[in-house]
Amino acid sequence: MTDVLFYHLQRQPLEAVLPQLLQRSLARGWRAVVEAGSDDRVAALDDHLWTFSEDSFLPHAAGAAADLADEPIVLTSGPGNPNAAQVRFCVDGAPLPPDPSGYERVVLVFDGRDDEALAAARRAWAATRTAGLVATYWQQNEDGRWEQKA
Repeated sequence: MTDVLFYHLQRQPLEAVLPQLLQRSLARGWRAVVEAGSDDRVAALDDHLWTFSEDSFLPHAAGAAADLADEPIVLTSGPGNPNAAQVRFCVDGAPLPPDPSGYERVVLVFDGRDDEALAAARRAWAATRTAGLVATYWQQNEDGRWEQKA
């Protein structure tokens, strides 16, 4: 069964958190797909993942690339799983997939300082629970570490 994780950003922006989550996914041997709410956001994340660290980068391709099947990380603004990813990240207003069963894990990352994002995450949480899926809620503590709250 697919695990659905809700990551509530409070202390760090997505740009600080997403690379860490992607690195952990790759360390597990998983491929990842990151769905953002718009093409502009995909382009910004694409640039960021190449330059987020002076001594590291995350190998990836954006959704417009010709051959995505071999990419460890794919950034997109739409549905689909072009690289047969085991984990899907939904960020910046991207919805949870209607059928998450093709993934080991689906992660909704939302900004807790954005009232609209918070309300959408609450609706997604309720729908996930109603569907009988395993859902966990994670929140950053004062040190920026993730703590499971539900």
